Amino acid sequence: MGDEYDVIVVGAGPAGAAAALGARRAGAQRVLLLDRYDFPRDKACGDGIAAHALDVLAELGVTGAVDGYAPLPALRLVGPGGATVARALPRPAYTVPRQVFDARLVAAATAAGAELRRHTVRAVEVREDRVVLDGELAARAVVGADGAGSVLRRTLGHPVNPDRHLALAIRGYAPARPGPPEQLIVTSSPRWPAYAWSFPIGDGRANVGYGEVLRGESLTRAHLLDRLAALLPGTDPAAVTDLRAHHLPLSTHRPAPGRGRVVLAGDALSLINPFTGEGIFYALRSGALAGAAAADAPAFAARRYADALRRGLGTHLRHSSVAAWLARRRWVVDAAVRAARRDERVYRTVVELGLGDGRLDARTLAKIGAAQLGRSDAAPRPGAVDDAPPRH
Repeated sequence: MGDEYDVIVVGAGPAGAAAALGARRAGAQRVLLLDRYDFPRDKACGDGIAAHALDVLAELGVTGAVDGYAPLPALRLVGPGGATVARALPRPAYTVPRQVFDARLVAAATAAGAELRRHTVRAVEVREDRVVLDGELAARAVVGADGAGSVLRRTLGHPVNPDRHLALAIRGYAPARPGPPEQLIVTSSPRWPAYAWSFPIGDGRANVGYGEVLRGESLTRAHLLDRLAALLPGTDPAAVTDLRAHHLPLSTHRPAPGRGRVVLAGDALSLINPFTGEGIFYALRSGALAGAAAADAPAFAARRYADALRRGLGTHLRHSSVAAWLARRRWVVDAAVRAARRDERVYRTVVELGLGDGRLDARTLAKIGAAQLGRSDAAPRPGAVDDAPPRH
């Protein structure tokens, strides 16, 4: 046997870095962080960092993850029928290229005492008292944070997500749209559920992309780019650089969080918000919980982790699944956008569901129902915000 560790984390993206940090903070002495690539490295993603992700990093003692990047104070959401809402976010978001963001998190993990090694895991052997990777690396517990194609997930016998619970997106970088900085999400009536996005970085560029839920048919690069151009008419696909496609395993079809000494976090656990495609907050939260469980009770890591995940995200995941089920009906999304345009509390609920750990509530559902019935088209109440960009 080669090296032995308290915890090995496979995958050094946000979930893996958070797991390494969580394990170290929980008392693990030897923590190994493995990844197939050297850092910094690119990762296909929308690059959006919500305030909730920064909350988790603060709990892990990480600061400076978004330093140098301008806050985005507003979000504009366009429904599939054209209804629009633009309001100030409850707390600003950021757009930080994953080449930068992930490298900063890995640096924080190594500064906290984790060891980083470039290694591609191909074989996993679960023994009674340890987990052995490729016959040479052993740990008392292992965290699988190795993404949508997770080797650890396959080891536990879980296939990839089926159609309708898996999305495909393409992402690139283009000149930022003129006007005040804001996140833009444009949902699509054709090919629903689907949407395009444009998230300005602050350096004259924006992360732009398009994604849709898979339904059993192959989606070509040309199709994805055509839909991006249709929903973001100011964006010339020929001018978009660094185009990369990626799968998003949605949280509506999650496997068991682990078994025995092996646990899964982030995309490997299908923790992608089905409403928005957001995954970084989920990755950080689940990674931190997975690392702590692996360090605290390696022989019972899966049980400890499942309990912690249920307490930390369980209610929200149930509510986001209900929201995704409702949102299969395009009229529900349009009604939600109209209701959010008239009522800031509805807007905040929608944002919390899509970017954080929010919940549905009866008031929001009632407001959406009223918007669908047309009562929201009356004169807005005093102080309501229309679809113009918010003032800053």
